[in-house]
Amino acid sequence: MHQSVKQKFTTYPENIAVVLHEIRSLILQVAVQDGITELEETLKWGEPSYISKIGTTIRFDHKPKSAEQFCIYFNCKTKLIETFKELYGDTFSYEGNRALVFKLNQTVPVKELAHCISLALRYKKIKHLPLLGA
Repeated sequence: MHQSVKQKFTTYPENIAVVLHEIRSLILQVAVQDGITELEETLKWGEPSYISKIGTTIRFDHKPKSAEQFCIYFNCKTKLIETFKELYGDTFSYEGNRALVFKLNQTVPVKELAHCISLALRYKKIKHLPLLGA
């Protein structure tokens, strides 16, 4: 784990750190499944961030002002959220064209989220395809 990300995790309440570690693990797992060998882990805007050379940045965070939720952020200039809405509709809650919003007490739809992460990690290669090739 990148040192700055490790430090960021120490700032989260324990119950939130556990959930966000699961999101981090899912991102890393999807990268391996997709054959992405170079995944950069860093902090962007103070949030754990992940980017592959063929994709776009994925960030996640928990904000104290929205204590009962966390968000996974995607580049708002992409077609990612628009595509997620088309593919998965009400499976997710959305914040505009930039984030998936999760309640802390909800069951995360892991299979669907893994697919969304995969699309983001490969975005530069698939952005020209209808529904990103899904």
